[in-house]
Amino acid sequence: MTGEELLDAAYELQNTDEALAHYEAWAATYNDEVDGKHRYAQPRRCASALAECLDPAGAEVLDVGCGTGLSGLALAAAGFSTLDGCDLSPAMLKQAERTGTYRRLFEANLNEGIDVPDGTYDAATAVGVLSFGHVRTDALREMLRVLRPEGVRVVGLTDHYWADGAVPAELDAIEADGQGRVVMREHGEHLPGAGIQGWVIAVVKDPTSS
Repeated sequence: MTGEELLDAAYELQNTDEALAHYEAWAATYNDEVDGKHRYAQPRRCASALAECLDPAGAEVLDVGCGTGLSGLALAAAGFSTLDGCDLSPAMLKQAERTGTYRRLFEANLNEGIDVPDGTYDAATAVGVLSFGHVRTDALREMLRVLRPEGVRVVGLTDHYWADGAVPAELDAIEADGQGRVVMREHGEHLPGAGIQGWVIAVVKDPTSS
């Protein structure tokens, strides 16, 4: 596939197996196509949002679905220095390792949970991870589980997935259940070079939530 075909196909994946095969094949050229050609804005936007909500000094952050490490590089540029990353694709993780940004990298299928104890991190980010065929919306609760009380979770997603309604509904349910509160909903660029807009959402975990 060409770069444009790989990008288009990413929004048509139907299940975890398709997602794994797709990103394994895309890993070597992902950065050039998504960031170099289409100027991927969400890593920077999400890192900036997290820095507004949480002092970077000493914060332990899990970069969920870290891919090739573009989000980790953006977090480092925003002042975060203690970063772990997880991803479905081993090939993507190899690319992320080359950035030298992460303390630890490990495989994770978010639809099956993250193999991390409760309350391990101060923050979690998920940049471009929530999408059709990639990760179900209940992963939003799983990301809260690994946070300490008053930890911050930031996600970046496309207009297309936001318009489906599942994410806004899950965010409302999380607030209603007392698990966390939405402190930021910001619309803006996702992949400006491809004309794709998106949302950045920040949620603070309830201080009494386990």
